[in-house]
Order: sequence, then C-alpha cells, then structure tokens
Amino acid sequence: MNKEIFIKKRNGNTEKFNADKINKILQWATEDIKGVSFEEVAMNAHLSFFDGMTSKDIHSMLIEASANLISEEKPNYQYVASRLLNYQLRKNVWGGKNPPKLYDLVKTNVDALVYDGSILDWYSKQEFDKLDEFLKHDRDFNFTYAGIKQLCDKYLVQNRITKTIYETPQFAYMLIAMTFFKDYKEKRLDYIKKAYNYFSKHKINLPTPIMAGVRTPMKSYASCSLFTVDDDLRSIFSNNSAVGFATASRYGIGLNLSRLRATNAPIRNGEVVHTGPIPFAKAFESTVKSCHQNGIRGGSATVNFAWFHYDILDILVLKNNQGTDDNRVRKLDYCVGLDKLIFERFLQNKDVTLFSYHECPSLWNTFGMEGFKEKYEKAEANKNIKFKKKVPARELMGLLAKERLETGRIYTMFVDHANEHGSWLDQVDTSNLCLEVNHPLTPIYDVNDPNGEIGVCVLAALNWLEIKDDDEMASVCDIIVRMLDALIDHQEYFVPAAKNFATKRRSLGVGVSNLAALLAKEGLKYWDPKAPNFVAKWMEKTSYHLIKASVQMAKEIGKCEKFERTKFSQGVLPIDTYKKDVDEFITEPLHCDWETLREEIKKYGMRHSTLTACMPVESSSVIQSSTNGIEPPRSAISFKGSKSNILPVVVPNIDKYKEDYTFAFDMPSNEGYLKVAAAIQKFTDMSISTNTYYIPSRYDKNKVPVQEVIKDMLLAYKYGLKNLYYANTDDGDKQTVMDEKKTETKQPVVQESGCESGACAL
Repeated sequence: MNKEIFIKKRNGNTEKFNADKINKILQWATEDIKGVSFEEVAMNAHLSFFDGMTSKDIHSMLIEASANLISEEKPNYQYVASRLLNYQLRKNVWGGKNPPKLYDLVKTNVDALVYDGSILDWYSKQEFDKLDEFLKHDRDFNFTYAGIKQLCDKYLVQNRITKTIYETPQFAYMLIAMTFFKDYKEKRLDYIKKAYNYFSKHKINLPTPIMAGVRTPMKSYASCSLFTVDDDLRSIFSNNSAVGFATASRYGIGLNLSRLRATNAPIRNGEVVHTGPIPFAKAFESTVKSCHQNGIRGGSATVNFAWFHYDILDILVLKNNQGTDDNRVRKLDYCVGLDKLIFERFLQNKDVTLFSYHECPSLWNTFGMEGFKEKYEKAEANKNIKFKKKVPARELMGLLAKERLETGRIYTMFVDHANEHGSWLDQVDTSNLCLEVNHPLTPIYDVNDPNGEIGVCVLAALNWLEIKDDDEMASVCDIIVRMLDALIDHQEYFVPAAKNFATKRRSLGVGVSNLAALLAKEGLKYWDPKAPNFVAKWMEKTSYHLIKASVQMAKEIGKCEKFERTKFSQGVLPIDTYKKDVDEFITEPLHCDWETLREEIKKYGMRHSTLTACMPVESSSVIQSSTNGIEPPRSAISFKGSKSNILPVVVPNIDKYKEDYTFAFDMPSNEGYLKVAAAIQKFTDMSISTNTYYIPSRYDKNKVPVQEVIKDMLLAYKYGLKNLYYANTDDGDKQTVMDEKKTETKQPVVQESGCESGACAL
C-alpha cells in the first residue's frame, strides 16, 4: 500500500500519482451543475490504481463513472460526463487547452487528406481569421454525454482504424457552413455565421451524411436514393449495379420491384419461365449488404410492391422467420402499396384479383392516379388476361397485418394519398428506406443511362423546441433551404440518372424533431384534443416559410428545370389537397398569408419541387439530446447503442416536464398519435415516417389481434397519412428499444441508433 505509484502521461513521461489532480478535475467537471457531486463520481469510479497505468485510462474511468450515475433522479451527471469527455477530446485534438486557429486546423487536416483541399481555395486568409472570431468553443459544453459521445463515435472526422479524431464539434459545424455557402458572392460570411449558429445551437438537425461528410473529400451527402426497376433484364442488372454504387456512397435504398413479372410467367412466348421477383430481391439484398458505409453504417433497403402483384402473398412473408433461405429474403424491409380500392374490398368482404405486370402494365403505370380503379375492374373482366388469380381481400390484409405485427418491418404506402396530396404531377408509387420520401422515377437500362431518374433524398430537420419565435422560424427555414440547395450542386452523384433527378427536380425533404419535448413543454399529451391544433399551427408556419424561401431563391437564381411537373406550378398548395376528414379535429384556422405566396409562386416559380418530409431523426437526435422526429419517447431515459457504447439519452428538460411527457407505450391507443401525424401531413408535400405502438399485455393471452393493426391502417388512411413505418411492440422494457436488426425475433436488446443503415435516420 505504501509503494509509490507512477502514472504514464500522454507524452510518454511518467510522474508520481497525485490524487489531488483527480479531485481538481472532478471539481471542475461538477462546478455549477445542480444535483451532482465530485465525491460521488470519485466513489463510483472505484479507482484501483496500479503502477504504470496511463493518465488516459484514468480519465476514461472518470467519464464512465460519471455516465453510470445518470438516472431520472440525477440526470445532470450527463453534463459532468460530457465535460470530462470534452476535456479528453480537446487534449487529443488540440494538444492542450487552447484551440488552434481555424486556418491552421484546416491546413493540417487537408495535409492529412481528411479535409477537402478546396476549402483553402474558397476563402482568403483574412476570411479565415474573421470566421475564427465567430467560433464559440464553449458551446461544446452544451452537449450532453450522449451527444458528445455520439459525435466522437460516429460524426467527427476521424481515422476509423486508429480512432484518431481530427476536429472538435465547433470546427465541424463551421466547416459544414463554409462548404454550403462557399459560392455566395454577397454576404457569404453573414450566411456562414448564421448557419453556424443554427447548427451549434441545435436549431437545425443535420442528417448523418451531412454531419459526417461535408468538408471531406468524399462528396456524397444525400441520405437516400429511390429506384424503380422495369420488367427487363437490362433494367434489373443495371439497377443492381447502381444500387451497389449508391450503397457504397452512403445512401439508404428505396427500391421498387413491383413491375417484375410473376413467378412462372412466360418469357418469349413461353420459351422461358420467369423466376419471379424473389430471386432478384435476393440479388439486391446481397448487393446492399456487401458494402459498409465508411465505418458509419451498413447498407439497407426497403423494397416496394403494389398490393395487386401476383406474388404478393409470398412477398408478404419474406421477412418471416419460418421457411428456408430459399423462400425468404430477411435482410430487406418491405413496403406494400395500398389504396382506396383494397380497403373498399376489405370492408365489403370481397375478393381482389392479383395480376402480373407483363399482361397489364397499365395497372402499375396508373396506380394511385385517376382512372386506376376503372382499369383494374376492366382487367378483372378481361378473359384474355391469363395470369391472374382471386384472393379474399381480408385474407391479404390479414396476412399483411400479421407480418407487420410479428416482424415490425412490413411497411405501407397509401399510394393514392401520395399522388393526390403531393406536389408531383408525375406518378409516385415508391417510398425510400424510412418511408418519408416519395419520388417520381424512371427506370434505367444501363448504369450510365442519362435519361433515367433515380430519386435522391436531400434532408434536414428543424428542432422545434429550440425555435424562439416566428422571425427565427423564417430565418432557420431560409438557411435550411439555401444549404440543401447548395448541397445538390456541390455533391457528386453515383450514376447519371441520380444527377438527372437531383439537379432538375431539386427535391428537398425538411422535417421536424423534438415534437415530444415541445408538447411536454406545452403540457399536452399526444391524445389531448388540443394537440393536433397546436401541431398544425407549428407545421403550417414551417411549410409556409420553407416554400417562401424557395420562391425567394427562384427570384434570385431561377426556378428548377422541372418545376412545370409540380402542382406548385399550377398554383396548387398542400393546403388545397389534404384529406378533408381531418377537419373533424383540426379546427385551427390558417395563420399565414398563403394567397400572396400563391401569387408569388405563379409569378416567379420555385427553386424546388418539394420542401417537406418528416424523417425519423433517430441517430442525429442523440447529438442534440432531442426526442426523435415526431415520436413519443419510450421513457425519460432511453439506452441506445452507438458505434462502441451504450448511451443514456435523457429527454430534454426532464427536471421541469417529466410528468408532462407522453411515453410511447403509455398511450391508450394510436389514435391520438395518428391525429398529430395527420396535422403534420396536412402541410407536408411528401410524407412522414409514422410508427404505430402495441402493448400485448392489454389483450387476451398477451397477443395483439391483427384487427388492431388493420384498424390503425384504416384510421391512418382516413386521416390522409401517406405511409406507416415501424409497428413497435412493447416487450416490457421501456428504457431499452428493440434492436432493429433483431425485431423479427422480438429479442429485447439495446437499439443501435437510427434506421438499420442510419441513412434516413438523419
């Protein structure tokens, strides 16, 4: 015990162990933070010192000890752990207490080949010095432990082999802003300052590809891509190659295979019998899973099929654990396109007819559009169509609901709503990985096909809790629209068809986050009758200011090339096309000057085809310690997996509003939540990642009836929603979320943040 202990320092020197140094660090880490004490951290660390241990090991033990003390009763230990981790990060990156100059850091990282070398050409040394003055490094201490840890594990530029991190958060935010506004001729430093402040004050939520990629040599910052495949081998194989390139470029995949003809359908007048879509789904599965995206996330895809596909009953069970690998494709997720016709047949207890694309392509090419029902009924009566079969609508819907409930990963798209209440004039029948984006698509027949259209999701979100007033809302929306517009032109594209879509359609998807925290602050539960009206007021202003910003950009630099292919070009706005059933519970009047804006759109056009899409905001919400997207949290503290750790994520303002939060599995039903989502959808030109929640213990034999799932689908359809995403089932552990890689087996484990790929998780 009396033997002297020596500690090995970061510089390689050794010095005699000094307990006072540890106490001094802990006193600094706990200073002015309520409800914490440095003595408790020291005691929790149970430090067992030994001769030769490193100072880095001691520091890591203190961080872990602080993090382990985070609880609902003592949430502020998240700031103690954050200070300690920031201290460690700064030592590693800065080499001391003081930050390097912005120019010096950029020069060092350009030389290390981790920053885009062009940054040094975009700005003069004088501009670098001015931008350096805008940096507020103390904002690093506004992060919670989960936030700064998520940044270190996933988002800050680093060598993922050696774990060397090259930047601290404020530098990252500044460089992202500098990249977005590099081409502005007037007031560009003002725009950069404003964008930097909105990023670093957590008013804007940046998606994973932007946060991790902008400022690096790899210019791929979009979140998702959408593909449609024609019933043609050239289209199948060229799309498979394009999907591979997209996955390697960090995109999540939305894939439409619905036009592939049925199993055993004839090819070349019967010379060949078709294998059906399942073997090709397996090929796409292998392609998606073969790439690991820059050490940040794995590839993932959602595959879309229309409900009337001849093989739909086999497609619905592709994720099912029963069966063999020969007849299952479990590593993909599936979205089934539904419409009013299937619901009518279900309610009337009638049969539906399933078809193969090769005999009646007009069904697929008008699905969700005017005239589809007439074509469908005509095809049913056409005796010349040989490849068709009848099934009870209730059998089909029952199987869909059963698989949705048991796997959690059979999604739905209400295709007619997506077309009627969307901005596109061209048909949409495909959703992206996380179900918030709907794009019109054109198949490619060669990987370099310049005439095809592969959808590109360019995303970001507003953190509603942090928006102070209407003026700030307008300013934040302006910055988001401008930065995402710049991203379209700055990034590179994996194939020409993706560039063709992105640069001519200029589709943006801006969502919202922290809705649960905002509702808690207002004392509103999701099922409160006042909640939809409150949310409608917020979403109206968001949509209005985003559209207004796009019009302003059209005035400055011109409308998008394919603006005439949008309803906006006809003066039709989301407030004109929403499902009027929601007027039953959304009685809030319109507050914005829509008619003046409508006239400006007619006069100047818009820079973008779409503006709004509400994504899950799962992974990046951890950075801001915000609640995910529009979702209720599962508990006041949720434990989520980062790349290397389990992170305790505490809801905002837990000390003030804990009792006012809505927790997902405390909701009496999904109805209130779906009404809130419908209030957002009313003003959203694309879609929303809308989940549903089920509690088996409420039902006989702890089994959720499929009728409950179907009832929610009918309710969501009635309220005008366009998509349903996960079906979440309560496993009794309300602090731990289901690992999305294992939801099929319902094993309660810690969730890895984000969608399985993290793509549209933002």
